[in-house]
Amino acid sequence: MSPARSGAKRMAVKQDEAASLSQRKLAAVLKNVTSLIRGKDEAVELALVALLAGGHVLIEDVPGVGKTMLALALAHSIKCPFRRIQFTNDTVPADILGMMVYSRKDETFRFVQGPIFAGVVLADEINRSSPKTQSALLEAMTERKVSIENRVFDLPEPFMVIATQNPTEFHGTFPLPESQLDRFLLRLRIGYPNRQAEREILQRDIGPDSIAELPEVIDQAEVLAARAEAAQVRIDDSLLDYILDLAARTREDDRLSVGVSPRGTLMLKRAAQALAFLRGRGYALPDDVKALAGPVWAHRVSPAGGAHAHGAAEEAEAIMADILERTPLAV
Repeated sequence: MSPARSGAKRMAVKQDEAASLSQRKLAAVLKNVTSLIRGKDEAVELALVALLAGGHVLIEDVPGVGKTMLALALAHSIKCPFRRIQFTNDTVPADILGMMVYSRKDETFRFVQGPIFAGVVLADEINRSSPKTQSALLEAMTERKVSIENRVFDLPEPFMVIATQNPTEFHGTFPLPESQLDRFLLRLRIGYPNRQAEREILQRDIGPDSIAELPEVIDQAEVLAARAEAAQVRIDDSLLDYILDLAARTREDDRLSVGVSPRGTLMLKRAAQALAFLRGRGYALPDDVKALAGPVWAHRVSPAGGAHAHGAAEEAEAIMADILERTPLAV
């Protein structure tokens, strides 16, 4: 074997070893978080998919099922600063982004960062704030920067928002419009634990204080490196055609007034790559797309004549499941 080919082979082996190390560490993060969020492995895996794909998560669920614990455990596991923003009807953009404050000592204005300047941000009950405040948060989520008084401040990386809203309460809320829902990579529900998982929660008395018992598994630089590796996961042309076929079905279905946007197809592709990497593969499978089409797309489509309510969300999920069932894989 020539020295050049030998060197290339050694480089390939090293790259494989590095990828395997990232995947093993991510598997350890998954195990770490699920040790506290009992019986909800799928929800935790979806949150990690969003982290790897550089996206944000919207959790629609009732209080007390572990939304805050999920965000706290994830932030602790990846050694990222965590901030929680409790949204109310009087929350203003400055409460989230920060503001310019005059310093008498220096006779200058300086920027005081808001709580959005953190690695993992829990935006609790986002639908209780005004549309203006929601827009300020969602713009920062998309641009990954904050603009104040004609100055631009970059947000830290990795940066991930986990937003929550209670699907059963509508009084005094401001539902997110389709254009803003589209900014979230995926929507998920945690749901109630099964009996065995809830028994374990009671026996171990799992609560926010339990976070300190978790080991820190991976640091911020390693998260960014894993994200770059996940973006290189191979996705076959036939799988891209499958995603396009699914998107076309959502746009043609009479049961939907709004189909999936091009941003939605791109987000599903990135999420499928992230899930494949998280599951230890360097290539995506149709099962990755099928597992993610609902969480990534159901909040991006609108049932015909439907309202922004829990029933509309469930209807959208049912329609997406039917489209998946009826759409064959492109060969």
